[in-house]
Amino acid sequence: ESSDYAGRLVDKLLGFSRLGRAELQRVRVDMTTLVRETQRDVMQDAKERKITWKIAQMPTVSVDLMMLRMAVRDLLSNAVKYTRQKEEALIEVGSRDEGTEYVFFVRDNGVGFDMEYADKLFGVFQRLHRWEDYEGTGIGLANVRRVVERHGGRTWAEGEEGKGATFYFTLPKPKTAAV
Repeated sequence: ESSDYAGRLVDKLLGFSRLGRAELQRVRVDMTTLVRETQRDVMQDAKERKITWKIAQMPTVSVDLMMLRMAVRDLLSNAVKYTRQKEEALIEVGSRDEGTEYVFFVRDNGVGFDMEYADKLFGVFQRLHRWEDYEGTGIGLANVRRVVERHGGRTWAEGEEGKGATFYFTLPKPKTAAV
């Protein structure tokens, strides 16, 4: 079990390292479709759970599909993982238009966190909950931040212990060709 974990950890660290160097292969991506596809994938491991998903209609963005898919998967997987203690979990995904950028969010009604430690959330190996309670490598949110920053965006989170968390990220609006 320990060697399996160590292997996964090395793979995650290598992936994290590559994210900083890989060239972006931008394509237009419908965020609603990407989130719904990723949600179906994430639910394969949580079929027995009662989870209500509220996925709003979201815009199309210009991103590296593989990188953004990984970031969205990390956010949705965390929402599923940290709502595990809830009899009925609620996970919401949506966005808002902020002029030059879109703000996306993933909100859950799970264990939440103390805002005093919010600045640690996106660091490598920074965990606010015990590994024994919630599996993982402590690299997922660092991946999210790196992917979003590579696209020119920002990340942050809000939460309250026992009442859930909301994770935000921004992506610049696609540049439109002059007509």
